Amino acid sequence: MINNLRFELSFKNISQLENKLNFCKINKIRNINIPCKGAIKKELFNSTIKYISKNYQEFDVTYHYSLFHQYSKNKEKSYQDFLGFLKNSHSNRKFEILLVSGSNKKKNFDAVNVLSNIKKEKNLKIKLGVAYNPYLKKYYKVSSERERFSLKLSSGLINSIWFQYGTDIEVLQNELTYLKKIAKYEKLKIFGSLLIPSKQFIARFKFRPWKGVHISKNCLSSLEYFSKFTRDLACFYKENSITPVIETDFSSSVKLDSVYSFIK
Repeated sequence: MINNLRFELSFKNISQLENKLNFCKINKIRNINIPCKGAIKKELFNSTIKYISKNYQEFDVTYHYSLFHQYSKNKEKSYQDFLGFLKNSHSNRKFEILLVSGSNKKKNFDAVNVLSNIKKEKNLKIKLGVAYNPYLKKYYKVSSERERFSLKLSSGLINSIWFQYGTDIEVLQNELTYLKKIAKYEKLKIFGSLLIPSKQFIARFKFRPWKGVHISKNCLSSLEYFSKFTRDLACFYKENSITPVIETDFSSSVKLDSVYSFIK
């Protein structure tokens, strides 16, 4: 399982990116994800792709393409930008793509709309990953996630599902069962977010919670409880062939050892 882990990199400039990539090389980390949020968008996002493709071809990279953060001027311009991005990835085959609508969906320009349009493009054979938040209905009273996934799946363009983080394994199990049922004829890879608990992370999350991320009061009030849950979630991922994606910082020997302590 350790060899299959994916690590999400967070950085504010190319210099920080270079340091983290070198840390990954030294520690034999090959599978990395580049998010599209915060400082990593538009110019820095595009520069990152060029920089890694030129200097670090040994990495297995998945880029998150946020339709919200990459939006430019209008829907037509933004769609053409994404189409160009897809054609580039298809031609060099050096990376894969996770398509996300973004924290605030643009009207008529989210993952469902865009997949519907891409399906109509001729001479473009592409497969994409899509995000899925199992916790929206129970904890955020949003009941559309299953319907949206069905629409994404019907595009015929999906090759992977990426689960949002949460701390309710029963809910996750129910949604996993549902997804496997409706996608039973599809060969889909499944990935799941994994946050490594620490006192610092808990304090930061309490101060500024992540939108759409459910973390129980028990986890936020007890590092010991949070750690036990993390081991249980890692076991669930392993038992269900879900590849963990580490979304908390890992770029020091101490932090990386902490990650591995939860993955056995």
